[in-house]
Amino acid sequence: MARAALFDVDGTLVDTNHLHVVTWWEAFRQAGHDVPMHAVHRAIGLGSDDILTHLLGENRDKEQDAQIRAAHTALYGTYNDRLPQLQGAQDLLRNLAGRGWRIVLATSAGGPELKSLRRAIGADDVIWGVASADDVAEGKPAPDPVHRALELAETDADQAVFVGDTVWDMRAATAAGVRAIAVLCGGIPRTDLEEAGASAVYDSPADLLGQLDTSVLAQVSG
Repeated sequence: MARAALFDVDGTLVDTNHLHVVTWWEAFRQAGHDVPMHAVHRAIGLGSDDILTHLLGENRDKEQDAQIRAAHTALYGTYNDRLPQLQGAQDLLRNLAGRGWRIVLATSAGGPELKSLRRAIGADDVIWGVASADDVAEGKPAPDPVHRALELAETDADQAVFVGDTVWDMRAATAAGVRAIAVLCGGIPRTDLEEAGASAVYDSPADLLGQLDTSVLAQVSG
């Protein structure tokens, strides 16, 4: 059975979380909503519909949803050609692929945004597949994106490890029965990630790469 390394993208491989915070905050402001940036930050990693529900509630004026989503897309889109890869991200993917791991991305991004993220990572030649927001009925923290990633990797949960940066990532992986590794470069506190199911926490992709031989990934037999 093949081993699979499943990766979130925003905040895990590409340094975009705070860009999302600012652009969601501005999109909410334009629609007349005063949402604190720290609350927006905690919601990053959810799909856009879930972000709206999480931050504005079920009883919000849903006629505004499309306007807010479009504003966020337009604001964030101004950064699409200069998204910064996190240190060590490409090297980590290439190292794992060289060891026989199947690399699958599991992300709430889709369309042009996903293309920009993949361009920023610069490792398409070692990416086995992508489970995007367009492929699942429910996003994280539901296990659907992780299940889809396992399908693409053609492997089982016990032969996979999921790497992410948010509590939503950890909960989705745990719900799917996949061992979860967290990185701190998305800005979420270590204790929150551990409480959500992280079996190990690293500072960044570069930190994980440097400790790869003693990490949770080394415990998965191929």
